[in-house]
Amino acid sequence: MAEAHRRHDLLDVEPGAWADAVNARADLAGVPHVAAWVDNGRPVILRRSYPGEDSGRVPVGLPLPPRDGKRRIGLMLPPDAVRPRAPVLLSEARAACPLSWGVTLEALIALGERHGLAPRPFGSLLWQSLSGLPYLSDGSDLDLLWPVAGAIPLRLIAEIAAIEVRAPMRLDGEILLSDGGGVNWRELHSIGPGGTVLVKHHDRLALREAAALLAGDPE
Repeated sequence: MAEAHRRHDLLDVEPGAWADAVNARADLAGVPHVAAWVDNGRPVILRRSYPGEDSGRVPVGLPLPPRDGKRRIGLMLPPDAVRPRAPVLLSEARAACPLSWGVTLEALIALGERHGLAPRPFGSLLWQSLSGLPYLSDGSDLDLLWPVAGAIPLRLIAEIAAIEVRAPMRLDGEILLSDGGGVNWRELHSIGPGGTVLVKHHDRLALREAAALLAGDPE
């Protein structure tokens, strides 16, 4: 079943609702960037909900840059206070990347084009490209989402792994399924069609047969 909001969705927030949510959290008083985050035109991201959280509200988050403690800020917002923002594509985030990543980025973008896919950054690259704040370091991974509409091509996973062998950074990330779930591409690559893998949704975790995912079978 498709989800109204999915993990990794970017959401813009109504400023008044953001101020109310932040002001209700005494632990956020004086934390860098948080109070002005929405006023500065920055989105938040849909995160996983945790046991005990109000299922009628939307769980969102943002990470602080490493220089500000790398803290992950989690809030709950009213559904009518958020609206979707278009995802950022890897091709749109190149300007925020270290120069040493250039050849690898071009290879990943070309790989996506061969498979009719548009990889999307998350993690440090996403937040640096969205905010202009310094999230990336020399040791940063490149975290990517690969949205697929049906069957997961085994060749796609093998080619991501082949690009990583020559890359100056670690490649991580997920294959995003049409129902909103996400499976780590590295786990799927290592286990092959005969095993089971963990699929993450914003409100649950599920073990799925790798063969079913590779065949595009619905949950």
